[in-house]
Formats: sequence, structure tokens, C-alpha cells
Amino acid sequence: MAGISFKNVVKTYDNGVTVIPDLNLEIEDKEFVVLVGPSGCGKSTTLRMIAGLESISEGELYIGDRLINAVPPKNRNIAMVFQSYALYPHMSVYKNMAFALELAKMPKDEIDRKVKEAAEILGLIPYLDRKPKALSGGQRQRVALGRAMVRNPEVFLLDEPLSNLDAKLRTEMRSQISKLHKQLGTTFVYVTHDQTEAMTMGDRICVMKDGIIQQFDTPQNLYDYPCNLFVAGFIGSPQMNFIDATVVEAAEGGYALCFGETKVMIDREELALYVGKTVICGIRPEDFHAEEQFFHGSNVLKAEIDLDEMMGSESYLYLNYAGQKLVTRVPARYAKRTGETIELAVDLVKVHVFDKETELTICQ
Repeated sequence: MAGISFKNVVKTYDNGVTVIPDLNLEIEDKEFVVLVGPSGCGKSTTLRMIAGLESISEGELYIGDRLINAVPPKNRNIAMVFQSYALYPHMSVYKNMAFALELAKMPKDEIDRKVKEAAEILGLIPYLDRKPKALSGGQRQRVALGRAMVRNPEVFLLDEPLSNLDAKLRTEMRSQISKLHKQLGTTFVYVTHDQTEAMTMGDRICVMKDGIIQQFDTPQNLYDYPCNLFVAGFIGSPQMNFIDATVVEAAEGGYALCFGETKVMIDREELALYVGKTVICGIRPEDFHAEEQFFHGSNVLKAEIDLDEMMGSESYLYLNYAGQKLVTRVPARYAKRTGETIELAVDLVKVHVFDKETELTICQ
């Protein structure tokens, strides 16, 4: 098995467009890393460079200790699972999984053992004689995974493999792929634009924008300690609320963020340089509270409800407060109807503050 190392990698296309300006990334052996970001951020290009499907313009790419810039895809000992499954429609499940091994002229008994071992792990034994058209979407995706597994690759590459599945199947397949990673003990690199997949599957997540890594960290650290406004807004659903606020010195000591009639007390020295200036206050939807124990006078806001989305045990409330649009997530028992007002308290220990010009985190 092997880790992956990008050293000052650049990808520029023939038309002069640079999609990866300078990539430095270290993926550890046996790690499950998710590349996530909006469309066009460079995550699929990064994956395809590992696979050898995209050439590298500058820099060095290693799998383990081996420089692979000029190594053909078939000699990289990687396996790739595509969004479209890419199964051979005229072949049975067994033949689809065995095909690459047959091309490598592996002995038939070894092929049979490898295919059946993979089929057992993936729950495909009853379907080995079926053609892809007789399978569900989830079963086809498992066949694609099995076809990759039988080759015992050093690295698994998965390019948005669940995007064609419905919501229930995506949830099932997420858990199956995570379980598969633990069973195989192989390096996995997974590309998705779905931050829920990223948060639930990755050991670490690489958040990208415009070909540049914004933050590479564990899911919990990305959620609790985003390094900038982009990461804070991209990770979390519904996304973090961003509110323009003025920093003032508080009479009782420390500092406060003021917006509308609300004053959020924050005793952080980092704010000393921002007194009298406008910053961006970030508050996650679940960090507004309707329970009275969170009410501390000035941290309360009274807002009109534009829309109430009942989600079962909780509600998403879309609010209009001091000319700013907010979304909160509250227990269903506190939900009110559209057009009514609600009083909510800001959780004082969960506030994030960002520089309005640089968009970097000031404190959190």
C-alpha cells in the first residue's frame, strides 16, 4: 500500500488555462481522503492526475516512493471507480469483475477466488450470473467497486460514484464504502461535491476552490474551526449565517459584535484591532436557541419568520432580521408559522468572526 504526494504540481491546459496553480498535498498510506468543493474547483482534475488520465504540467507526483509523472495509467497500480459505473453491458457480473484479471493472464482458479472473495464482501454472490441491466443502481455500483477490488490496487480512486443514486441508496452506499475501506486497509481518494458525503466518510477532507486547497483537516475541525469564510460556508447544512457586525468595546470589559438590536459579547483580544470596524459574524443555524437558559439580555434577537420548513423533529426557520436573511434550526416544539415573530438567543461560545476584507478567520 502507499501514500500519495503532490509536490508543487501545476496543471495548465493547451489553451493556457491553469486549473491547478500550485498543489502541495500529502495523503497518508491507508487514509480515506475526500476532495470536496464546488464545480470547477479542480478536485476531479486532481484525481485524474493521480490516475494518469491527465498529464502534469509542472511539479512531481509520487505514489509511495515512486515518481509517477511519466508512468502510464496501467502501470500505476491504482483502480478507479467512475460516476457512470462503466460496466460492460454484454458481460455478466462475474465477467465484468474478472475481465481485467483475464487480460493480465492470471490463472483461472486465482481469478475465480479473487472474484468470489470480492463478491462475498460486497454481497454480490447471488448476482454473479446477471447482466448489468438486471441490477439496481446500488448493485451496479457495487460491481464497479468489486471490479476495482480484485486487482488489489495500492490506491482506490472514486470520482463522484454515488451521484446517480437516490437518497436512500446513497446513504447505504456511503456506509458500504466506508466499511470496505476498513476491510481492505487501502488508500482511498474520493471526489464529491456533496459535503454530507465528505463529512461522513473522510478521515480528512481537502476543501478546494479555484484549484487551491483552502483547508485540509478532519471533518470535525473543518466544522468547528474553519480557516476562512469559504470553508465556513461550504461545510455545514444549512450553511452558516454570515452577518455584518460592528466591533465595539464593552463597558463591562471585552468586546461586542453589534448588529440590529443585538449585542454579542466576545472576550477575545484578537478583536482589539477591529474596534469601530465592520467584521463578518458567523453563526451556524443550530447555534440560535429558543430555550430560556440561553437568554442573556443583549444576545437576543426578535425576528420575523419568512418561511418555516418542518423537518419532523426539528424545523428550519428562515428569518428576516435587521435587513439580513438568517436560517435557524430549532426543535419542532418551538416552531412558529410564517409571518409570526420569534425570539432567539445567540450561543455566545459558538460565534465565528471573519475579516471582511481578507475573509480569513479572526477568532472562533
